[in-house]
Amino acid sequence: MDPLKLKNIVESALLAAGRPLNAEQLQALFPDHERPERADLKAAVELLEADYAERGIRIIEVASGWRIQVREEMSAWLSRLWQDRPARYSRALLETLALIAYRQPITRGEIEDIRGVSVSSNIMRTLMERGWVRIVGHRDVPGRPGMYATTREFLDYFGLKKLEDLPPLAEIRDLDSINVEFDLELTDLPPVPSPEEAGEYEETTDLGASQDASRT
Repeated sequence: MDPLKLKNIVESALLAAGRPLNAEQLQALFPDHERPERADLKAAVELLEADYAERGIRIIEVASGWRIQVREEMSAWLSRLWQDRPARYSRALLETLALIAYRQPITRGEIEDIRGVSVSSNIMRTLMERGWVRIVGHRDVPGRPGMYATTREFLDYFGLKKLEDLPPLAEIRDLDSINVEFDLELTDLPPVPSPEEAGEYEETTDLGASQDASRT
């Protein structure tokens, strides 16, 4: 297929979908005899990146695939499109989310031990209702507490492809700087782990080892 035509199809699909699309989803748009190779799709994305270099939009790859989005520097003007003020969250919620992101899988009790205060049920409910956090297993200790981890939605919203793309903790100075608006309706959450996968989590008791296991 002509590279220019493929580029236009990919661009149109990403704009129409309104959500990230991965290579398999893009390939499914074509009949078998026209289905492009992954390398061709990547080349089409690179052409789009070049087209958008001097524009107010860009294309990025996140956990769920590629998506087109506006550049961050446009936010000062685009924020006036909405009358409602962006939702802001408490420092306690942001600290809880950060601990889950960096120490996952982690139990509520472990979060409380690190923070030194109890975690409100409203915080955990908010994170789960937003689709940012889910229970991936249970710690093999008395009471079998649930272990929390972030979702693909979490990665998509922050423009991350994988957990390793999170900034180093040393670079995080002010949690208030990540108090952003949680208003995107994203889909494609990762599947609930199988009992075998949950069993692997249950056998893990060391937090450092747990974090490494969650990223493999």
